[in-house]
Amino acid sequence: MAQLNPTVGALAANADLLRACRAAHADADVIIAGELFLTGYPPEDLVLKRAFVGQIAKVAAALVEETKDGGPALIFGLPTLENGQLYNSVMVADGGQASVRHKHHLPNYAVFDEKRLFSAGPLPTPVELRGLRIGLPICEDIWFTDVVAHLASQGVDVLISPNGSPFERGKHEKRLHHAGQRAQQSGLPLVYVNQFGGQDELVFDGGSFAVNGDGALAVQQPVWQSEMTRITLQQQADESWQIMAAPLAAHPPEDEQIYAAAVLGLRDYVEKNRFPGVLLGLSGGIDSAICAAMAVDALGAARVHCLMLPSQYTSQASLDDAAACAKALGVRLDTISIADPVRGVENALQALFADTQPDLTEENIQSRLRGTLLMAVSNKFGSMVVTTGNKSEVSVGYATLYGDMNGGYNPIKDIYKTEVFALSRWRNQHQPINGLGPAGEVIPSAIIDKPPSAELRPDQKDEDSLPPYDVLDDILFALVEDELGVDEIIARGHDAEIVKRIEHLLYISEYKRRQAAPGAKIGHRNFGRDRRYPITNGFRDARL
Repeated sequence: MAQLNPTVGALAANADLLRACRAAHADADVIIAGELFLTGYPPEDLVLKRAFVGQIAKVAAALVEETKDGGPALIFGLPTLENGQLYNSVMVADGGQASVRHKHHLPNYAVFDEKRLFSAGPLPTPVELRGLRIGLPICEDIWFTDVVAHLASQGVDVLISPNGSPFERGKHEKRLHHAGQRAQQSGLPLVYVNQFGGQDELVFDGGSFAVNGDGALAVQQPVWQSEMTRITLQQQADESWQIMAAPLAAHPPEDEQIYAAAVLGLRDYVEKNRFPGVLLGLSGGIDSAICAAMAVDALGAARVHCLMLPSQYTSQASLDDAAACAKALGVRLDTISIADPVRGVENALQALFADTQPDLTEENIQSRLRGTLLMAVSNKFGSMVVTTGNKSEVSVGYATLYGDMNGGYNPIKDIYKTEVFALSRWRNQHQPINGLGPAGEVIPSAIIDKPPSAELRPDQKDEDSLPPYDVLDDILFALVEDELGVDEIIARGHDAEIVKRIEHLLYISEYKRRQAAPGAKIGHRNFGRDRRYPITNGFRDARL
């Protein structure tokens, strides 16, 4: 089971990953990789480019030719063109020969839009491989009963399912459930191989596994890392096949998984796009602190550069907290005051703004100047700016376009503020999976304990204009994740006017979200790929 991290579009590099697996496990019968492995998943509209599809065929043909050496067979996903139709397919390569089967059920919901790209294949037939009849249901095919039932009726010995299943809360349990049901339904062992790695806003946790015909878990690979796991099938007295049990990798708790997803998404975005490192504004607040910790865990302290950009409203406590956080993480911290630039902009606008009172405009000038300075340093030295707005702020528009929204990637874009607090406490007590940062308290307790504030005016607190975050996040989770109506949310005990206002803020902030940096998908309704609302939107829940 080859749980690997391909790069979308990097055909030669992805093929080399398979070659390395064959070389390292030359005594295996077969190496199994994930869905659309050769292109990386999801390739999106790359597959509509004829030159790309032509290159896929050439690289695949070379891999097939190499199996003449008598080494392991290969099973891997790739797009194939057949009679003018493009399919999401799986190839079985052995002895210089290839068999291809196509995906039957094409998902077209949430982050998936495969019907836009691929044609649905027929119900697949078995493939003969080294004395076994194997069935090849691809990803979505095991979420329905028909494909596996069809394969079982044709005398299949074992099911092998290549997958490209992105992470979200609770997803692993759903995979186990569906795979176990198909195994029990057919009485056949099922090998489930998932992709690992980050691809833009999607992160793939791996967690590949194998179940026997009774649905019992026999093999489970770890999550959040590349892994090669040897599995052995043994024929039983009744001529059925069984996967021999192996030690099961532990499945981490939810906080650890969410943190690992954010770190992996950032790491692979930086690495696969070849940025030398990252840059972020470290304000002394909790959002920038956890983003700095995630960046260090993803890349190491030497590749993370922080800027403190104080204004006249920045407290000494924030300056001290930012310095303490940078020291705990071991990152470089430079301080650049925005006081003079703010005065310069205000002086330039003085005549035009005569006879007006200071308001949100002046607050946004501060934020946008910070964004300008971060982008200037990024342009000069090549590091990518990490933006630091949590999902609560992103939901209600409490972020400034061309200011604190500037950046190439946001690791906490799909993480609510209450989760940011929980993850910060968790990180201070745990070393994350494959994390490169130091152990111990890396986010000073003073940052976690103090009331959140943007510090754009005297004595400003977030709760001056928003309900407490536990209240806000419960309303937002109901509106965004669960798509509940206003009356249903009020029935939970929330104030009607607050719910109405939050719904209004959510809708009118859509234009900001369309211009926001990508960020790792954590829940089942992330902004962008999952939740696609119109910018121009006159609807409000009229049941109030």
